[in-house]
Amino acid sequence: MAKVHIINVAVLDNPSAFFNPFQFEITFECVEDLQEDLEWRIIYVGSAESEEYDQVLDTVYVGPVPEGRHMFVFQADAPDPTKIPVGDVVGVTVLLLTCSYRSQEFIRVGYYINNDYIDPELRETPPALPQFDKLQRNILASNPRVTRFMINWDDGQNKPGENKNNGIETMSDEASSSNHVQANGNGIEPAQ
Repeated sequence: MAKVHIINVAVLDNPSAFFNPFQFEITFECVEDLQEDLEWRIIYVGSAESEEYDQVLDTVYVGPVPEGRHMFVFQADAPDPTKIPVGDVVGVTVLLLTCSYRSQEFIRVGYYINNDYIDPELRETPPALPQFDKLQRNILASNPRVTRFMINWDDGQNKPGENKNNGIETMSDEASSSNHVQANGNGIEPAQ
């Protein structure tokens, strides 16, 4: 059973200029004291063609975490435009918010992002080289993709008979258990 449940993720400052920082207000609940830190990361997927263009925008360590409900704002700088292939700048990409405990990722929240020009003329006839200062980023906050991974919360080692492949459970909007999360207009929250 998971010891940490994300209650809500609110995407702040959205839509926003391409170079503005990403901001997420994260609310989570810890069902018992955690002796070690939670590692939160924001990853920008620069290209669907290769992971080599993925950029870890920031990593923050939270902890040790006492039992109860907690909230913080996670802010990360925009991606380095020189590390994004020119053909992948405008259009749809993905941003991942992940959390790990003892180097084991237990949840991943993925958001689609649409990068487009504000100016209608630039939309109709995009320049050969992207003009990043004229791009707007719009995160599809109402429809996150949430994937949960089963981990060993105790000592980081698999016990005999446990599933060693880090069982993956993908959440859908039909989730009905109180410890599942689903999309709402502000981010994600427990299903009712």
